[in-house]
Amino acid sequence: MINRYRWWEYLLIYAGMTLFLVFMLAPFVEAFMVSLRPLNEVFRVPYRFIAEGMSFENYVTIWTAQPMLLRWIMNSFGIAVAVTILSMFCSVPAAYAFARFEFKLRGSILAVFLVVSMVGAAVLIIPLYKLMLAAGLLNSYAAMIVPGAAFTVPAGIFLMRSYFMRIPAELEEAAYVDGASRLYTMRRVILPLAVPGMVVVAVTTFITAYAQQFLFALTFNSKNELNPLPVGLFQFFGHETVRWNEIMAASLVGVLPVLVLYVFLQRFIVAGLTAGAVKE
Repeated sequence: MINRYRWWEYLLIYAGMTLFLVFMLAPFVEAFMVSLRPLNEVFRVPYRFIAEGMSFENYVTIWTAQPMLLRWIMNSFGIAVAVTILSMFCSVPAAYAFARFEFKLRGSILAVFLVVSMVGAAVLIIPLYKLMLAAGLLNSYAAMIVPGAAFTVPAGIFLMRSYFMRIPAELEEAAYVDGASRLYTMRRVILPLAVPGMVVVAVTTFITAYAQQFLFALTFNSKNELNPLPVGLFQFFGHETVRWNEIMAASLVGVLPVLVLYVFLQRFIVAGLTAGAVKE
């Protein structure tokens, strides 16, 4: 039986949790406060947390100042969904193969995937541009979806492989004894058990894809109607002034799809993260 903490240990635990939450939430709180301020109050000295004239006017203004804002948000959401589907379609079978099959160079291939996942997209942006140009994919959604999926597949393989390895191989052997094929066993036995892990990987991939669209869209696309939100926010930068209050308002509105998705899938995410934590 685990001993109860003493009062000062509880105090240290809660103090640490509070400090962690402050550091995590402070940027979002400040972004929200900036989004409520008039532009002349954003950089006022001395700094005041509650400024004069604070209102939700900026949240109304952004829709008239940038009529394409909703289109940019929908583009970001659609690109992230497409990247997630393509990445899961590639990473789940690959992870299952790495978890269950023994073949030559398996460790070397996994090491290559690990190295690729550590390489930033900026390092490969010129070769990728030439590849997109040769494939005729410039100025299309595919130019942002394909590279985005390519950079999220390695992480998906590593996460799903560890989850598949937790599933007892005896379940598959029992299915083989009953005459089931490997593909049928994977579809009917393994994948249903791996749903919590797949949800975690899918949500992680979605958030990554939603956040990494700037570089690919800025390099491979020049059509404003195809831009995702990160590139669209650039248009709030004027020649003489930068409307930081409107940028913060548009950014917080753009974060809402990810926040809503996380809230609705929180139960599955927690189940996937804690699966296998208790050994039976």
